[in-house]
Amino acid sequence: MADDHGSDNPLEQLRLSLMQEVLPVGLAVLERARQGGPGKVVEAFTTSSDDPLNTLKQEGEPTARSVRDQLDALSPGLGNPVMSVSVSVDEPPENQEELLETLQRIDQRLLALKAHLSVD
Repeated sequence: MADDHGSDNPLEQLRLSLMQEVLPVGLAVLERARQGGPGKVVEAFTTSSDDPLNTLKQEGEPTARSVRDQLDALSPGLGNPVMSVSVSVDEPPENQEELLETLQRIDQRLLALKAHLSVD
């Protein structure tokens, strides 16, 4: 299993795999079973689909996305991974003063958003 998220933590890799691969397939299987019983589930593997697991994953992804979003509502990053990013500048900006003003404005807006979202 390839790690697309750069995490070296095996438990985190397992959690991500469960959320992104297993959850959608499992939800699709449950929905098929609910709609048509075991025969509907088996149908996914007996039709002419070249990749039945991918088909099930696509079927279950909308519901899985909803579940992941609900998990994030409980604890941010629980359902959808929090990605670390690195930013670099290849060339210095022409107008560093304008850049600093923009960064300060962004910082102020982030602080205002954080204050707005905090629940006391």
